[in-house]
Amino acid sequence: MADRRVDPARVAALEVLRAVRVDDAYANLALPQVLARHGLTGRDAAFVTELVSGTIRRQLTYDAVIDACLTKPRLEAKVRDVLRLGTHQLLSMRVPDHAAISATVELARARVGLGPVGLVNAVLRKVATHDLEGWIRRVAPDRGTDPFGHAAVAHSHPRWVVEELADALASAVELEDLLAADNAPPRVMLVARPGLATVDELVAAGGTPGTLSPYAVELAGGDPAAIPAVAEGRAGVQDEGSQLVALALADAEIDGRDERWLDVCAGPGGKSALLAAVAAQRGARLLANELQHHRAALVARGTRAAAAGMLGVVTGDGTRPPWRPGTFDRVLVDAPCSGLGALRRRPESRWRRTPADLGVLVPLQRALLSNALDAVRPGGVVVYATCSPVLAETTEVVDAVVGSRDDTRVGEVRQLWPHRDGTDAMFIATLHVG
Repeated sequence: MADRRVDPARVAALEVLRAVRVDDAYANLALPQVLARHGLTGRDAAFVTELVSGTIRRQLTYDAVIDACLTKPRLEAKVRDVLRLGTHQLLSMRVPDHAAISATVELARARVGLGPVGLVNAVLRKVATHDLEGWIRRVAPDRGTDPFGHAAVAHSHPRWVVEELADALASAVELEDLLAADNAPPRVMLVARPGLATVDELVAAGGTPGTLSPYAVELAGGDPAAIPAVAEGRAGVQDEGSQLVALALADAEIDGRDERWLDVCAGPGGKSALLAAVAAQRGARLLANELQHHRAALVARGTRAAAAGMLGVVTGDGTRPPWRPGTFDRVLVDAPCSGLGALRRRPESRWRRTPADLGVLVPLQRALLSNALDAVRPGGVVVYATCSPVLAETTEVVDAVVGSRDDTRVGEVRQLWPHRDGTDAMFIATLHVG
């Protein structure tokens, strides 16, 4: 009887949370599989998506609230998952309190067991006594004496991430705006790959022209894959900041020949597809390189519609490149990074990254940029980009590499921000060689 009473949408949400916690799954990849298994579409699928994404984003805040409602601080992980889902419904969704509590209690009964049912009911009833702002006032450190600690709990970011973002932003006034933007679902942005699709075609499918990229269209709703241009690879889903990275390379001024382009870290292929489409219109060709075979396959699949602008897709290590120095006219290094600029769309990333990751990533980023500068001919250009605003991964990498060479000058440098630009926090530096 219990299984017949439990809501399948909440069961699906719990399964995704478990996959993220136990299997290190990514929520955006686990969600479609779980939704399909439960046959959930439309409003039910949207409910599950918000329940999962919002719960993961707000995890630190909700844990502080849950712990404040416990008489004993320790909980089984699967019970905490259930309580997080219930807390999100009570504090951040338009679910009536009685429905959120009763449905979560039934979820615990059906999927965890009878033992914790009373605890789940009692904790959620305590949670319901205050709204989100009221709880933040009760559980977050004092803003005046510990501003980073307050921001970490209030906006559900690890403290070290708050500190890194504050350093990069260099504005205490904007910090909370940035953290709040990280907790807002990102807009669905499409790219009309030039020569293959038009902005007007995507607007006719239900979109609105973007404001930063000439090829961007914001999709108000619906499944992007249902749009013919997207299904055929003539258009794609791509954040406007990501589009600007590719266009920074394509639009940079160079001296002399303009025929051979290179994307050093091409996977999964969105920037390569846009670059190849632009290159084809100019009589140029792009070589897409990717270290991992499975990601190289994604690049090959994603660039098929732009084949006229492709030299090919190769699997190689950008720190030990197979190409000769001076081979290319334009080179993009979209370097592996902490991903702290894309927390809106990858909510679990904030809980998986640690400060120690920077010690591994920064030397890799420097090596990739240095080799990319060797790969471009005198008069050519390299664009270095990261989906992170962290200074150690951005300006400090550029300064260290350029400072060790006498053949490179820094051109335009741009840092995008979710709260200012509505994009991921992409860093873009244009470097001219020779």
